[in-house]
Amino acid sequence: MLVADQIVATQEIRDYVRDVSLREDPILAELRALTANLPAGAAMQVMAEEAQLLALLINLSGATSVLEIGTFTGYSTLCMARALPPGGTVVTCDISARWPAIAMDYWKRAKVDGRIDVRIGDARQTLAALADERGPGSFDFAFIDADKAGYGAYFEAALTLVRPGGLIVVDNTLFFGRVVDPAAQDADTVAIRALNASLRDDPRVDISLLTMADGITLARKR
Repeated sequence: MLVADQIVATQEIRDYVRDVSLREDPILAELRALTANLPAGAAMQVMAEEAQLLALLINLSGATSVLEIGTFTGYSTLCMARALPPGGTVVTCDISARWPAIAMDYWKRAKVDGRIDVRIGDARQTLAALADERGPGSFDFAFIDADKAGYGAYFEAALTLVRPGGLIVVDNTLFFGRVVDPAAQDADTVAIRALNASLRDDPRVDISLLTMADGITLARKR
């Protein structure tokens, strides 16, 4: 008997999904290939289908101001910037200028570099500065994909910075499946478990944890 339950995403299924749904142009494909060849690049870069989902969510929500915590080589930044209407902005934060420097040529080629505001430094300090500079509720949308041990602090900062009705997307909330491994007690896994548990009962947001990519949590601020 067939049961309408979660299917196993085999490589064949993933290839099929990519074939029938992914709309990746040459600029994005080139940036993804370059990133995959960097040290730990394949593990750190956002899945192409996930970046496409982010763009769709931005369009659906009508967002004009986006906060990204964790730029890396700017693939998701590019997808989100393209989804914005004229005058829209992505403020993207990274601890190092090294990775966004790789992204800038691709942003320029895609003609969205004018929509992207890069902030370099410790994310906690950057987010505090943004709260002073722009005030609470100044963003429509936030995407968190940075060091996992900091997720709790980043979510709290994003919740302040995003307006009521705005959306926060948190990446890697299944963290390579480590969240269900009792032996995994490293700081990153523990932090993600703690965030997942707290969001389940958080009255400030409506949530859904999607079993896509490495786990994607959507949290809509009430």
